[in-house]
Amino acid sequence: MSAYKEETVLSVRHWNGDLFSFTTTRDPSFRFKNGQFAMVGLEAQGRPLVRAYSMASANYDDLLEFFSIKVQNGPLTSRLQHIQPGDRVLVGRKPVGTLVLDNLLPGKRLYLLSTGTGLAPFLSLTRDPETYESFEKVILAHGVRHLSDLAYYERLTETLAEDEYLGGMVREKLVYYPVVTREAYRNSGRISDLIKSGKFFETIGQPPLNREEDRVMLCGSPAMLAELRQMFQELGWVEGNMGEPGEFVIEKAFVER
Repeated sequence: MSAYKEETVLSVRHWNGDLFSFTTTRDPSFRFKNGQFAMVGLEAQGRPLVRAYSMASANYDDLLEFFSIKVQNGPLTSRLQHIQPGDRVLVGRKPVGTLVLDNLLPGKRLYLLSTGTGLAPFLSLTRDPETYESFEKVILAHGVRHLSDLAYYERLTETLAEDEYLGGMVREKLVYYPVVTREAYRNSGRISDLIKSGKFFETIGQPPLNREEDRVMLCGSPAMLAELRQMFQELGWVEGNMGEPGEFVIEKAFVER
């Protein structure tokens, strides 16, 4: 268990029957870059039962925040969804991940494309001053099935813009684009389809994707990642990684369980 630190649960929020988030204490020695993830979970029968969770909190916060799906028969989340303040959870000591600004080449616009709990690393990045200092526009798209799945809507539409330090940059540069697939909504459909049809860009008032000016981060369902990765590769875009920056990056570490 030396690879993990025990942290105390501070708060739990159940967004609906399928999604919840929680905050924990943060050991002062735990350092991470915004957009990274750690292995998080519970001790079960004397062994760690963990999965990859992006930090939804910023790297300067005193606490850690995580955003999770509930899988009723999942080995971990069937248990984790019942945690209460005061309970203990395991947090891996070594954060990793590809969704960091260093893995992207310089550009004008940053697209953060997510589905479901893939929103988490982008919650961290949208609270990073460097994100706004590096790009003229930051466009965050969040695709979900139902309206109630639009977790953090208030934070992204109101709270961030009122932040004492970030507020000005957020109001000037952040564009939030929520998308719903199974209920009537102003933005309806799959993110990939809206991009390919051009409706996405018409709605946000930005030009179509341009390899010279745009940079993209992807996090979400395997189907979304596979489809958009293929699209970018067919367009000749270069995928970045820890060794060499590129024009788009993908986080492939997450499996719902």
